[in-house]
Amino acid sequence: MSVSPESLVSAAVRLLRPAAGDATTLTPGLRARAAAILLRMALDQGLDAYWLRITPSMTRVGRHRMLCLEWYAGRDTARRCRATWSALSAACHHRTGELPPSPAEIHSRLHEVTALLVALRTGPPDMASMTSATNT
Repeated sequence: MSVSPESLVSAAVRLLRPAAGDATTLTPGLRARAAAILLRMALDQGLDAYWLRITPSMTRVGRHRMLCLEWYAGRDTARRCRATWSALSAACHHRTGELPPSPAEIHSRLHEVTALLVALRTGPPDMASMTSATNT
């Protein structure tokens, strides 16, 4: 069973901003790390959905889909995807002697993931405009 990227983002929001009456047993750092995992999963699913529409063979290898994204979705979207995915990946891993990510840091990544999901959902830019942009 697959959960939609939007559901994952909503779950991350609930982790980062628990309701006033909710008694949480997780520290803010653990909630932020869990939210980072959910946001990275949402971004991965958004990328998979994008590549399924464009060329399904690109969903097989994660590295290829990031490397080729620039040519299909545009330089800015690809750069933002790589930076956000990398930051979320770093936030997901527990390292001894290192503080967990702050909720504020992950909250800013939440906004970026939401914007990237919209950009990936709207599809690739016009190929003619991409060609003229690279020739200038």
